[in-house]
Amino acid sequence: MDFNKKQTLVIITSPALTEYLQAELEELKFPIDQVKDTSIHTKGSLNDAVTLNLNLRCGLYVHYLLGQFKCTRPEDLYKKIKEIPWEDVITAEEYISIVSRVETESVDNTMYPSLVVKDAIADRMIEKTGKRPDSGPDRENVVINLYWNKDDCWVYLNTSGKKLSDRNYRKMPYKAPLQECLAAAIIKATGYNGSQTLVLPMCGSGTLAIEAVLIGQGRAAGLMRDNYCFKHVKGFDEAYYKNLRIQLNNTKKAPIKPIIATDIAPQAIEAAKKNAQTAGVEHLIEFSVCDFAKTPIPEGKGIILLNPEYGQRMGEITELEETYKRIGDWFKKECAGYKGYIFTGNPDLAKKIGLRTFRRIQFFNANIECRLLGYELYEGTRKEKSPK
Repeated sequence: MDFNKKQTLVIITSPALTEYLQAELEELKFPIDQVKDTSIHTKGSLNDAVTLNLNLRCGLYVHYLLGQFKCTRPEDLYKKIKEIPWEDVITAEEYISIVSRVETESVDNTMYPSLVVKDAIADRMIEKTGKRPDSGPDRENVVINLYWNKDDCWVYLNTSGKKLSDRNYRKMPYKAPLQECLAAAIIKATGYNGSQTLVLPMCGSGTLAIEAVLIGQGRAAGLMRDNYCFKHVKGFDEAYYKNLRIQLNNTKKAPIKPIIATDIAPQAIEAAKKNAQTAGVEHLIEFSVCDFAKTPIPEGKGIILLNPEYGQRMGEITELEETYKRIGDWFKKECAGYKGYIFTGNPDLAKKIGLRTFRRIQFFNANIECRLLGYELYEGTRKEKSPK
């Protein structure tokens, strides 16, 4: 198998993030072959997949196509999988895990195809090498993805392994933190690029602040991880990987304006500082413990972004209504000249802000439909006096 060959690469992402993922791919000069709800198809070699894994902020997995074929029965699946030259992909000493997504009438137990794939790989490896690789659920080494839809099958090498959102800097989570890919997309949606002051009240464990630094300075998102699935493949070009890491690490970091992150909970700021320290960006974020309305707002223009709680029970909703009202009042009184953003999964609470939005962007936080709401915070009033 020639891993230098340009093959279909499928980048998996979360719902509503394809717009931001596509922009990243275009910036990296990758062709856009197909855009779906949660994935984008492009083309590239295994080294190209390495490049994507280290650079993408809004992708979750990078899949390299190993084979596609028609399939109507598990017997057909076994035969076709066994035809793939697995001895060129992995060694017999490797550990593999199989992930299947099956939507076909010919299979009742959707777990069964994973077993068929594992057996076909093992039997091929025994025939070719005399040994079989170990297998199991851990996605630390080689991960194979099977997609079986009706009579069509696709087999991919998941070059990422674990989700790319696992940047490896969040050592201290605090109260349902945002997934890193989502946080990066939210930051991008505000228009932030490092040239603006960024204020992040209610910062929680600091994910938005850390992702903002990475974006503003142009730091590659995947450099904090050491393990990827591609490192366990026989076609892995270690020299290319090491040189790319050196190149990305040596890229000149763009200067950024202040990022201010506050939270009323000392535990949140403690977690945020620790995570920022792990990411190597603590010195670029001004952390402090205070109520959001006491957050210092530098003079001039900038971006303010809050991620308040959404509320699950009526008692919480009642308390949060007052919080959202206070946010609206604070925007009007203290944040003139800035663009204000609220990320929330509760549209009823958002109405309590009491300001007209100029942007409403759909996102999903897990299975919760959310909105990023943008507010122009003008100095004084927009209305002009009519000429007499």
